[in-house]
Amino acid sequence: MGDYQLACAVADVVDGTAKRVMLGGVPVAIVRSDGEVYAIHDVCSHANVALSEGEVEGQTIECWLHGSRFDLVTGRPTGLPATQPVAVYPVKIDGDSVLVAVRVDENV
Repeated sequence: MGDYQLACAVADVVDGTAKRVMLGGVPVAIVRSDGEVYAIHDVCSHANVALSEGEVEGQTIECWLHGSRFDLVTGRPTGLPATQPVAVYPVKIDGDSVLVAVRVDENV
């Protein structure tokens, strides 16, 4: 597992939304939903577009282009047309900061 890196401030992500950050060249969506913070690879496995521009509901994020949905905890698709999972990354909250461990060598 990689080292934790500063992704953003907790206040940068409004509850029910996602924010795109780049960590070590990897696009990551920092998602805040129901008070929890998640980190998921910010590229839809179906259409190669940013998941951070989609809708957040509970523990899922929906791709804005074709409506694929992904579980924020597992990265598994929960709605078609996507059939391949996306990577999820460990998150730590340190005071007001969101820290994420990106595993660049991870194969989903």
